[in-house]
Amino acid sequence: MPRDDIQQPTERSRLRRTHERGAYDAASLYAVLDANPICTIGYVIDGRPFATPTIQWREGNHVYWHGSSASRMLKKTLGHEVCLTVTCLDGWVLGRSAMHHSVNFRSAMLFGTAFKVEDPETKTARLKEMVDGFFPGRWDMLRPMTEQELKATAVFGMEIDEGAAKVRSGPPVDDEEDYALPIWAGVIPTRTEYLPPEPDPRNLDGVEMPDHVGAFGKG
Repeated sequence: MPRDDIQQPTERSRLRRTHERGAYDAASLYAVLDANPICTIGYVIDGRPFATPTIQWREGNHVYWHGSSASRMLKKTLGHEVCLTVTCLDGWVLGRSAMHHSVNFRSAMLFGTAFKVEDPETKTARLKEMVDGFFPGRWDMLRPMTEQELKATAVFGMEIDEGAAKVRSGPPVDDEEDYALPIWAGVIPTRTEYLPPEPDPRNLDGVEMPDHVGAFGKG
């Protein structure tokens, strides 16, 4: 179930610099996770660090990701602590000195122990939630997954019980004396833009674009 309480930071999740930009409550973490499906999973294999980009989706107070059942990353993260990060770039910040150039962003860093969704029905439900979460109603339009496809797909998750969100917004913050300099400063806003869908040239004649495709990214 979603949590409304404020999560107390630990030594590894507490922001030490620009701590005023940090938040540890569930709502702040959820907002970043829901804004960008691309995440990076950090983990250790045989004492060596790795970071793998993948797609994540949130259900309540859990975050999930999936991949091939043969994936070394998924096999090695089972039952081990991982670090999941998501970042949204919102703008380039240009100051009056190189020191005060920055970016506006929203980020979340989560720590937890990865678990594997073993039950086939539960795994199917999680995959359905992923597809329908992005494209409402699409799962029921698709050819059903075969037993072999389900076996070849692994779904992992972790509970959202420790992490930190960090947000920077607004104009540059320059040294006070630099505001008198004749140098342009400001923000170049940045956003992810979805372009018109491109139909597969092998679509059958008469197959219409579903609403969840045409409306994707439009609010």
